[in-house]
Amino acid sequence: MNYILLVIGFALLIKGADFFVDGASKIARLMNISPLLIGLTVVSFGTSAPEATVSITAAIEGTESVAFSNVIGSNIFNISLAIGLTAFIFPLKVESTTIRKEIPFTLLTTVALFILISDVFFQNHLSNALTRSDGIILLLFLLIFLNYIFEVARNNREQVLDKKVATSSKTWGKNIFFTIAGLLAIIFGGNLVVNSSTNIAYAWGMSETLVGLTIIAIGTSLPELATSVTAAVKKQNEIALGNIVGSNIFNVLFVLGSTATITTLTINNKIFFDMAVLIILTITLLVFSSTKRTIGRLEGMTLTIAYVLYIAYVIFRN
Repeated sequence: MNYILLVIGFALLIKGADFFVDGASKIARLMNISPLLIGLTVVSFGTSAPEATVSITAAIEGTESVAFSNVIGSNIFNISLAIGLTAFIFPLKVESTTIRKEIPFTLLTTVALFILISDVFFQNHLSNALTRSDGIILLLFLLIFLNYIFEVARNNREQVLDKKVATSSKTWGKNIFFTIAGLLAIIFGGNLVVNSSTNIAYAWGMSETLVGLTIIAIGTSLPELATSVTAAVKKQNEIALGNIVGSNIFNVLFVLGSTATITTLTINNKIFFDMAVLIILTITLLVFSSTKRTIGRLEGMTLTIAYVLYIAYVIFRN
């Protein structure tokens, strides 16, 4: 039964992503908002819903290692495999603001998280944890990011408005319906994939940390992968990359911030290596994006291979 639910979950993810990208990109045009802004906010927050659901639920149920490793594994998946496969299928053009602001902010949040858990690690060797105060700090970083987003929204409104399209209630209703329906399909499909794949993984005798870094991380990141690939095929590059960058920021600041605020997250010592990998991959993404403002097929293949090697190491390590 778990295998059947897994297939159904994949189907919902793929079709949901198609609806979601179409609806979100058209709403962006109707509102005279940059597709990059939509990708950084609505799309990224929507595709991060599975991570938030899984991590908060896992923490409340006492499996903190799953809650934390899920976010780290998801972000590694997003930076390497999701962007890698998307760029390999369709090279991604990168906006200058993404290179100068969004990707560096992603790096900043990751480094900040590493400092927070390292500080706990070096001060108390008996208990590695992301505490409530750490969670509040992450949420404060989230407020800074949201303030930046609102500033971008004010500065990037287009000067010319297509009144015929913008005043059509039928067009608005249709696009809102497809966006919401796509998002619900993504969330529900993601939950099906996570639950069924987790049951299968536990049946194989995998540890909680390994399940969080691999099966659950991949499952909760499938919405980002499906959405970015679909957006790239539809030549919505801003949404394709903005979705990944925004999702990684939301995963650290919102998901881990709110989860740690609810309950202290115990951290496995092994996760420090995975955090280092995430920082290196984010720096690599920044370098790739800065070269001709494009992430080409060669860079995409490099990121994809990096993820395969990382997963092989994690499985061997555990």
